[in-house]
Amino acid sequence: MSFSRRNFLVATGVAAASTTVLSACSSSDNSADKNVPSVSKAKTVNIPVGTKADSTGPAPEVPGAVKGGTLYSLDQFDMDHMDPAQIYVQTEMAITRPILRGLTGYKVDAKGGCTLVGDVATDAGTMKDGGKTWSFTIKDGIKWEDGSDLSMDDVRHTYERLFASFVTEGPRYVQQWMVGGDKYKGPYDGKKLDSLEISGNTVTFHLTEARTDFNYTLAEAGYDLVNKKHDTKEKYDKRPFALGPYKIGDRQIGKSLTYVRNEHWDPKTDSIRNAYPDKFVFQFGFQPVASTDRFIADRGNDQYAMTIFNEVAAERMAQVMTNATLKKRVLTQVDTVTYYWPINMTRIKDLKVRQAINYAWPHQQLQTIRGGAASTEIATTILSPVTPGYQKFDLYGTDKKPGGDPVKAKALLKEAGKLGQKLVIAYQQSDNAVKQAVAIKNALEAAGFQVVNKQIDKTTFYTQIGKVDNTFDLFAAGWSPDWPGGYSVFYPCWDGKNIGDGRSNYAQLNDPSVNKAIDAAAAMSDVEQANKAWGAIDRQIMELAPVVPDYHSIRNWMHGSKVGGVMFDAGNTSIALCKLYAMK
Repeated sequence: MSFSRRNFLVATGVAAASTTVLSACSSSDNSADKNVPSVSKAKTVNIPVGTKADSTGPAPEVPGAVKGGTLYSLDQFDMDHMDPAQIYVQTEMAITRPILRGLTGYKVDAKGGCTLVGDVATDAGTMKDGGKTWSFTIKDGIKWEDGSDLSMDDVRHTYERLFASFVTEGPRYVQQWMVGGDKYKGPYDGKKLDSLEISGNTVTFHLTEARTDFNYTLAEAGYDLVNKKHDTKEKYDKRPFALGPYKIGDRQIGKSLTYVRNEHWDPKTDSIRNAYPDKFVFQFGFQPVASTDRFIADRGNDQYAMTIFNEVAAERMAQVMTNATLKKRVLTQVDTVTYYWPINMTRIKDLKVRQAINYAWPHQQLQTIRGGAASTEIATTILSPVTPGYQKFDLYGTDKKPGGDPVKAKALLKEAGKLGQKLVIAYQQSDNAVKQAVAIKNALEAAGFQVVNKQIDKTTFYTQIGKVDNTFDLFAAGWSPDWPGGYSVFYPCWDGKNIGDGRSNYAQLNDPSVNKAIDAAAAMSDVEQANKAWGAIDRQIMELAPVVPDYHSIRNWMHGSKVGGVMFDAGNTSIALCKLYAMK
């Protein structure tokens, strides 16, 4: 997610809070696709850097909020990672907001506005040397869940452990940019990273290149703070130590995760988080149809339930979105994400074969299975229309033939001498994903491919497809910019430097001309010029056909009738958990 230290652009749909979304609802609608927000036409909102006053707690109160009670979630799967250094998936970012804190973060107001502020830092940082040096001063009075103070040793340790060998997931920006980071191996042998400087309560980062957006970078969950004394290395992934208003009370992996209050959290130190419920109980193992049916029924504890991942099930989209009463309990939001299917370049080396996959893709059938235009917009590009730098183009005839062009695809396979080409396709384990996999198999086989579908457990899916030696030719993935702009899309996902276990270049694309273009665009100081370059890089990559863009997402999160404060966190592109409350 890289754009500008001054302006952070992120898309908003019809509204940023459910109370506003409701005003567009009508019981006379006879189609779930009627009056839905358009990704292509969505506006952007400025998320600026806040002041020191903006960074001073407590967080603004949510109108009408009350303390007490328990909130529940109904979701499909548990988290693969909870160690900040390993977090790089949106659901993991969202669920850890109540327990983890970073140097900077995103402050959400009651109207859905968003500002970058200091979290444990007194402000959003001080930049020198054109962006090569960044300093952050830590607030007083911040304590861990055991009552011990956040120390500068903890701060140093947090960023040094990013270089440890067991950290294979998570963002790589800090490791890439820190002076000496290319040779540093982490703190566990007693060595320090000299470019990380501590003076009193101030930490200073010395970077190899000017990064005017470094304060946005540090707002990622992947850079949240870790307690040095309680660092259990690999085991920290299962039970991180809390610095936020909640801590882990109980965890039954694969079944549930419970947060209880952290009595040592001081709201005066936190301008971001409110802490209304006494407890959060996240429940796992619910397919979207099951969770949606329970939201519709709205009985017992489900009245106090919400969701982090599960959206309104495709099978229930018409029922929910055409019913004004039910639709009142849906937060609808255009997202910055593009979902796509990377093609493994180490296995599918023939360009014509990759082009054939693109031509054969059944976009329209898949959109219908997902619930229609109310939930997704068909994609032809890697960049989302709401990301700065987006340029509309369609290299594979999707707009004209959204159902796919098997004749064109088969002709390309024949030219390549690859009729009957075998494709092993990995997809996440869910009822709807199975339906999509069948549609993809049918479409590709009609175009002359031989398809083998492999269903992968959702909790380990990204870990498995992120291995260099994986055995898949094609797999479902998606990317929301770490901060909107081309750099945080193309560098982590399409630059050859990011091929490796746990990295996000899932297609393993390593094209010298693409790598060079990414480096050149990253060095551009003129924002408009850079945006044009990112759009050109999008087309340049798509000409190589290492991926099938599938869709841009329109989120539809449903919740129980007694959940208040439901609003969108534009900085973390998720429901703002720390604004929710249980109605009396």
